[in-house]
Amino acid sequence: MKREEIQQKYKWKVNDIFNSDEEWEKGYSELENMLDFSKYAGKLGNADTLFEFFKKSEKFSIKLERLYVYAHMRHDEDAGVDKYSGYFAKMLSFFSRYSTELSFYEPEMAQLDDGYLNSLLSDKRFCDYDYDIRRIIARKPHVISQAEEKIIGMAGEIMENFHNTFNLIDSLDLPLPEIEWEGKTVKLSHGLYGIILHCEDREKRREAYEKYYAAYISLINTVTSVYVGNVKKDVFLSKVYKFNSCLEQALFSEDVDACVYNNLIKAVNENLSSLHRYISDRKKLLGYDKLYFYDIYAPLVDGVTVKYTYEEACEKVIEGLKVLGSEYQSLLSKGFEEGWVDVKESDGKRNGAYSIGCPGCHPFVLLNYHPSVNEVFTIAHEMGHALHTYFSQKNQPYNKSGYKIFVAEVASTVNETLLLKHMVKEAKDVNLKKYLLNYYLDSIRATLHRQTMFAEFEAEAHNAEEKGQPLTKELLCSIYADIGKRYYGDEIEHDFNISAEWMRIPHFYSAFYVYKYATGITAAINIVKRLQTEGAPAVKDYFKFLSSGGSSDPVSLLKLAGVDLTSKKPFEVAMKEFNDVLMEFEQLMGI
Repeated sequence: MKREEIQQKYKWKVNDIFNSDEEWEKGYSELENMLDFSKYAGKLGNADTLFEFFKKSEKFSIKLERLYVYAHMRHDEDAGVDKYSGYFAKMLSFFSRYSTELSFYEPEMAQLDDGYLNSLLSDKRFCDYDYDIRRIIARKPHVISQAEEKIIGMAGEIMENFHNTFNLIDSLDLPLPEIEWEGKTVKLSHGLYGIILHCEDREKRREAYEKYYAAYISLINTVTSVYVGNVKKDVFLSKVYKFNSCLEQALFSEDVDACVYNNLIKAVNENLSSLHRYISDRKKLLGYDKLYFYDIYAPLVDGVTVKYTYEEACEKVIEGLKVLGSEYQSLLSKGFEEGWVDVKESDGKRNGAYSIGCPGCHPFVLLNYHPSVNEVFTIAHEMGHALHTYFSQKNQPYNKSGYKIFVAEVASTVNETLLLKHMVKEAKDVNLKKYLLNYYLDSIRATLHRQTMFAEFEAEAHNAEEKGQPLTKELLCSIYADIGKRYYGDEIEHDFNISAEWMRIPHFYSAFYVYKYATGITAAINIVKRLQTEGAPAVKDYFKFLSSGGSSDPVSLLKLAGVDLTSKKPFEVAMKEFNDVLMEFEQLMGI
């Protein structure tokens, strides 16, 4: 479907950021004229000058962010439109110039006396920047020289190219074939592939699975080269900034204690028996002699057809999140009705779903909606991101309004979990309840177990490169296959297609991102338990978290909502949740 064929009500209102392309271009020209930060070099040891620098940087960043988000969104509407590809490329290039212009900042700040930096923390003028100043002090051991920082800034656009290249392959160049579906010959797309994997027709699932992976594997040499280049970039940067590993650098950049990552990996690996049991249950219920990965999403409950139009899905989301209060529900309605969401899949549009925001405007959500239960939860998920952004921007100064990626998946997964539990509770039909419990199991499996499995793959791939072991397509597929066999057990057939699954995961180009989905659902399960057992006090604490933005380290911010990820308890609660739901499902299914 071409974008111009889609009704306006299903398109986001990008013009809420800039009224026109001409206004964007004018803003870009104005921003170029503001790029003169080098005049502050060598002068940041004076508190008055430093404060002036911070205020100008803030004003500049607001303009920059609005320009970038507009270009990003226009580009994602259709990657084949040269004009907006040009806008997006200009912004990436501008970020590189900006980084070069500010190359003096961190080295100079690192050379300043700790007494001076600590004195700023008691200066009321710097209250919006206190967390940043504390991080400057912590980063001192990892700061490089101004000349080195300038080179890294100049290379920024090149380093980003691995991610951009994969996106182009995935959106435009992947040779996805045609397939027969619902009586028509259509091109297999990312969205349609997900729909088919959930259908009852096993032969159709097998066909889609084999065709989908054949498209990726036909490009295995190219994708391997792109991914290996990205890993090498990560290793290079970790060495430049004097970290012991890429993982250490990633955790430091998020201000997350390593014990959180270790708690997650340990808890999941110690509880894989329940996942193995679920895979065995799935094989029994489907009645197959052999279970394949194209059977992993096949429906286990007969007589339940759950498809919602987009409008029906939105109503379900609003109803399911009523425990969060009237203001939250009102904002959901506003977002659905006033152009926050881009709904339909179309030619050249970016795959998947995401939320994005910028100063001075409401947040936005990109979808590729197809009628299914999974897509209803996608709406709840992305609106969780959007309203987290909304409350953080409303309650924090600009410099503290942007929350770290580590907590970004918490609000979204709280929404999904609340909606799921609401739908289970309201289910009158026993088959529908079975279906929803099965969906919940698959959600936890996909978000907690699978993302942790991804995290282990990333760690092993980076470890191999750090040790000087050549990363080949054979090694990457072998690493992925070995981890997959440990996670999924012996009750499922591990074919070559699934060993190449790493090829299609876009988040691998933002190293050590995916484990945050797993910590996110862990935190969400714990928060939802509080919301449902403690009521108003838990809701109040949760909104403190939603409104906290990036005002402190993310682990401390989660403690506002009653979740301490530096302890083992939240992870044990999450793993117990999967086991308890599995037992309830097994009882209903008579296993």
